[in-house]
Parts: sequence; C-alpha cells; structure tokens
Amino acid sequence: MANIIQYIEESYNELVHKVTWPTWDQLQSSSIVVLVASIIFALLIFVMDYLFGINVKFINGQPEFGMWTGLLGFYYDLIGAY
Repeated sequence: MANIIQYIEESYNELVHKVTWPTWDQLQSSSIVVLVASIIFALLIFVMDYLFGINVKFINGQPEFGMWTGLLGFYYDLIGAY
C-alpha cells in the first residue's frame, strides 16, 4: 500500500513541477494543424472512395445503381461489365 501512495505522490510531483505544459497559443496552433490535416485526409479518402467506389445492388438479376457509383461504376455500366 505504501508503494501505491508513493507512486501517486511522485506522479503528482512530476506533473506539477517537471512537466512543461504548452501555452494557450501553442495549444491553439497545434489544434489548427490537426484540424487542417484531418480535413486534408478526409478529402483524400473522399476522392479515393469516389474514384473507386462501386455501389450496385442486384434486384431480380438486374443491376440497380445506387446514388454512389464512382468512376469505375460508370465505366462498368458503359462497357456492360455487370
């Protein structure tokens, strides 16, 4: 039990006196970088999904295209690959 109390005291001491916390300006700029990077990755995934996404449902043996077919879906429809 003494080891647990000592661990908690040392952890508190380290967090209060030894850790360098970021300033408010550093925190804001880092948050903006993360936000911009997240938007870029989301757009990249959206473009890849649109280019390669095929959403086709077969009803009674006939293909019925969903709203989201992507360029490959349009190409397959054009050449009749279904």
